[in-house]
Amino acid sequence: MSSSSLPEQVPPPGANAAPCAASALMAPPLRRRMACWLYEGMLMFGVVFIAGYLFSTLTQMRHALDNRHALQAFLFVVFGIYFSWFWSRGHTLAMKTWHIRVVDRHGCAISQRRALARYALSWLWFLPPLALVAPFQLSAAEVAVLMLGWVAIWAVLSRFHPEQQFWHDALAGTRLVHYEARRAPRRG
Repeated sequence: MSSSSLPEQVPPPGANAAPCAASALMAPPLRRRMACWLYEGMLMFGVVFIAGYLFSTLTQMRHALDNRHALQAFLFVVFGIYFSWFWSRGHTLAMKTWHIRVVDRHGCAISQRRALARYALSWLWFLPPLALVAPFQLSAAEVAVLMLGWVAIWAVLSRFHPEQQFWHDALAGTRLVHYEARRAPRRG
């Protein structure tokens, strides 16, 4: 389905906004989306650091392996809050830097519920290789190779989507689109 054949969404009753734009809903190039993905990963170090510090302070951790599974669950929730909050506003800092916005199929902003669904489905980037760690007792190096291989395969699979979107976006009813921020007019 091409972007020109997408129907325009009518705003809900009482909304004074114009219908969502159905133009320019093509996915940014895969190279740019993956660069954004890597930048997002670097920014997540800060989120992990702050969340880990908060968790270790609140639980009075004495050793890094204390409450390891509770920390992982806490980080999972923190990531969910972080991504669903930013995605429901259109983009994260990394996405803004790379001029990428997440929208629904019609080009409208996504709801928090849809952003949360996108977050859950985005774990398809990591869960298949992680599911192989315990049964096969893989080393850290083997996990890294497996993870990098799966990420590359998952990224390339977007080429087989009719609109070049990642498959977790297609399943969540979202899409990544090119976005240029409007610049304020200069006062002269």
